[in-house]
Order: sequence, then structure tokens, then C-alpha cells
Amino acid sequence: MDAIERIEKDLELFAKNIKEIESIKVHGEEAKIVEMARNYRDDTRYYLEQKDYLTSFGCITYAHGLLDAVRLLHNLIIDE
Repeated sequence: MDAIERIEKDLELFAKNIKEIESIKVHGEEAKIVEMARNYRDDTRYYLEQKDYLTSFGCITYAHGLLDAVRLLHNLIIDE
């Protein structure tokens, strides 16, 4: 899998996870964290278009981390 495919796969996973977040109530600081995650997702797309794959990958990784923090607080991450 090359860098572009990896970033696109991570964008798809982010889309799945953000839908999960949208099904619950987030307030205050959590809402800010979700918004930050969306902003990093948008940055991912921007840097992908600029062919700056390293920065793009860094942005989507950070976006996942932010989103996972909120998912964890709401018991949306299942231990396998």
C-alpha cells in the first residue's frame, strides 16, 4: 500500500468513526475536540492535494487520536 492509498483508507475510517460520534451527544470541551478532529481531517485533504503526504498522514493520525479520545470516553471503543 502506498502513501496515498494509506491516507485515503484512513480518511474512510475517519468518516466511519465521525458518524459514530454524531450519533451521541457531545458538549463543551468534547465538542471542541470533535471540531478539531474535523479540522485536522480537512488539513489531511489539503496536504494530500498538495502532494505533501508526510504532513497529510500526520494530520489524519492526529485527527484519529482526537476522535478516539472522545470515543473512549463514551465507551465506543470495544476491547478486542
